[in-house]
Amino acid sequence: HIQDPASQRLTWNKPPKSVLVIKKIRDASLLQPFKELCVYLTEENNMIVYVEKKVLEDPAIANDENFGPVKKKFCTFREDYDDISNQIDFIICLGGDGTLLYASSLFQGSVPPVMAFHLGSLGFLTPFNFENFQSQVTQVIEGNAALVLRSRLKVKVVKEHREKTPVQNGIEENGVVSANLEKEVGKQIMQYQVLNEVVVDRGPSSYLSNVDVFLDGHLITTVQGDGVIVSTPTGSTAYAAAAGASMIHPNVPAIMITPICPHSLSFRPIVVPAGVELKIMLSPDARNTAWVSFDGRKRQEICHGDSISITTSCYPLPSICFRDPVSDWFESLAECLHWNVRKKQNNFAVEEEE
Repeated sequence: HIQDPASQRLTWNKPPKSVLVIKKIRDASLLQPFKELCVYLTEENNMIVYVEKKVLEDPAIANDENFGPVKKKFCTFREDYDDISNQIDFIICLGGDGTLLYASSLFQGSVPPVMAFHLGSLGFLTPFNFENFQSQVTQVIEGNAALVLRSRLKVKVVKEHREKTPVQNGIEENGVVSANLEKEVGKQIMQYQVLNEVVVDRGPSSYLSNVDVFLDGHLITTVQGDGVIVSTPTGSTAYAAAAGASMIHPNVPAIMITPICPHSLSFRPIVVPAGVELKIMLSPDARNTAWVSFDGRKRQEICHGDSISITTSCYPLPSICFRDPVSDWFESLAECLHWNVRKKQNNFAVEEEE
């Protein structure tokens, strides 16, 4: 039996008490909505509101005396310093799609349900309008909402640890003054949870990237071009769509592999099952290194001997729907990407038919 996506609903075991409010930084247009939302949550619903410390450092918020009593009730945190993963019942995002990606990055394990208001530029992942936020937030608190579980990618980067040792006289064989060479002495492992995509590209080099892609241990292809995108169905409407891939509904369990400007006429984007493990490494004869980023963040260089392992995470992001998973997705296709917008063909006149 295949589950109907519309059957996924938000239900609370007990009433939610704490909410994380994420606001796009350095956007003056969001100040008033942010203040209205926080007043409503604290005074009308007696919620514990968590806000990132740098949000409250905005002079427009810090110097607002009327907002002072509300601000004193906030719990604050700092990214990469404070762990709030077990203290949040649900999340409200104010901004564009980037705020949802940022919310995902804060939770490397289980993610609370996310309610995203469209107050940014694109808004593909943010289905709610802010005009009637009181009734919509109340519905979520009461547990009356549809959910879409957006799968994420678990990414493990294994780097050969290199210790810098100076070259004799600081000169290489070709006579160029050298930076310190590096000596392999171990391995460094980093893990990330990714909502949209992992992008491996050629970075600042003028050469083609040359990376090997393995699926469950088998070499399936070598990418020669600007790079490769490994994306979730949620990320299929982001960079992957710009690179020519198909758009996949977020309820479909899959991983997409999309080349970026491949130097091959036959290299088409492909979709593989969500249960596989992908591994990406520099080809042994690659002329240059590659660079990797995760949802556009944590960009870093990949050298020979390093590897990137990608699987579907067991921690999806529960995104609260405005209507239902199908209606919201097609509404976003039409509104944000103008999918299949075309001037309609005229019908035949009655006289011509006769």
